[in-house]
Amino acid sequence: MPGRIRLTLVSDARAELEHIRDHDPLPYLRERAAALLKIGDGQSGRLVAAHGLYKERWEGTVYDWVRRYRAEGVKGLLIRPGRGRKPAFSPSVSRQRARPRGPAGHRAS
Repeated sequence: MPGRIRLTLVSDARAELEHIRDHDPLPYLRERAAALLKIGDGQSGRLVAAHGLYKERWEGTVYDWVRRYRAEGVKGLLIRPGRGRKPAFSPSVSRQRARPRGPAGHRAS
């Protein structure tokens, strides 16, 4: 398990994270900003992960957010391109299959 990580927030960084927590349209960014603010206030990552967020998280995940924030700032909190589930189908392919074709590639009437 990761050890205790401390985060010192200067007033500008704290204000930026508070604005993200309170106003950002992306829920996952609001959650991550809230976690960082709590750690900046002295709470442990374990406590924040277990009881400080809407949904319980693995403490390593919260510590990863802190490390990425230290390295890249708010940009490090964004979900990186290519992450997550890939589409199960392509809308352009399903549209092509929906058009019935007659013999020799002519549209059926």
